[in-house]
Amino acid sequence: MPDIDSLIKLMSERKIRVYLGIDPTGSELTLGHSVVLRKLQQFADLGHDVILLIGNGTVKIGDPTGKDSTRPELTDQEIEENFKNWQVQASKVLDFDQITIKRNGDWLDKMAMPEIIKLLAKTTVSQLLERDMFKQRIAKNQPIHTHELIYPLLQGYDSVAMDVDLEIGGNDQLFNMMMGRHMLQVYKQKPKWVLTTPIINGLDGRKMSKSYHNYVSLTENPADMYGKLMSIGDEQIIQYFELLTNLPIEDIEQMEKAMADGSNPMEFKKQLALEITGFYHSKDKAQKAQAHFEQTVQKSQLPSDIPTVQVADGTGTLDVLKIANPDMSGSQIRQLINEGAVEFYPTHEKPTDINQKVNLDQIKIVRTGKRRFVKLEKKS
Repeated sequence: MPDIDSLIKLMSERKIRVYLGIDPTGSELTLGHSVVLRKLQQFADLGHDVILLIGNGTVKIGDPTGKDSTRPELTDQEIEENFKNWQVQASKVLDFDQITIKRNGDWLDKMAMPEIIKLLAKTTVSQLLERDMFKQRIAKNQPIHTHELIYPLLQGYDSVAMDVDLEIGGNDQLFNMMMGRHMLQVYKQKPKWVLTTPIINGLDGRKMSKSYHNYVSLTENPADMYGKLMSIGDEQIIQYFELLTNLPIEDIEQMEKAMADGSNPMEFKKQLALEITGFYHSKDKAQKAQAHFEQTVQKSQLPSDIPTVQVADGTGTLDVLKIANPDMSGSQIRQLINEGAVEFYPTHEKPTDINQKVNLDQIKIVRTGKRRFVKLEKKS
């Protein structure tokens, strides 16, 4: 927004300054987050002036959500630790040698009261209440706190402070980004463009979300990443190709036509899973993940390279699964047990009691989910 042609014209005349803002809350990054990160990197690859803005000033307020709750305030040390964790994950997509990192606390924390009053005077309460989130709160008779109204103004001021040409972000950030367009016009009489990226659906067709446990993280191991991607619906294949891979659009359009003409979507889904897994790991690891999937899921065979953990005989089921899956939380394991997605071999028993003691004379292997196998060795 406001249109494509004017941005194309500007980019044909000079390099532009583009930015993406993030709130460093320490969250796990998923393929859903990668959509906007990939777009940012594309601008960097084209040689534009690319900024990644850490919202260490705005995070202290927190972008309003649909929940009637306030985020706990983070210390500066917590914010920096969160960003380090975020950067490690994001480096799978972003080349930080091509990107300038800035922090909006550098200007927001220094604003004096006259400057804040001047900022507040640049818009009206009625304009702020146009945000969908606030409309929903009003309709439900839920409170809107004053500091939540200020958040879009402060985020909008980032565009002024950095004198940008373009801001990119998920389409759920459109209101905030358009506020930045408004602020830049008011303060500097300068146009600003806004580019939104889609919110993709997760493995079960709902919005990709950690609360739904339907996501693929950027740090997922190759076998789990490949296997999870193989579980998406056929209707999601094309969107995933478009937003999560580097395949040319022409090739993707040919796949879409082939599926419409009756070709088996399974082969395209395998290509998708191989492409994405290879991007985040390596081609070799992706091919091994594919072989693992074909053996364990399609042919229902046990893999030949099962890792081993040592467990004391008589340990409870939940504790055994935590040892076998150290990267999983207790709640994730409980959910898999409730779904019948945990199985012991060779008895093929699916446990239901998290406290049930595991007899290692009878149980040698545990499967967690569809693809994760671990051999249990009795601790001496």
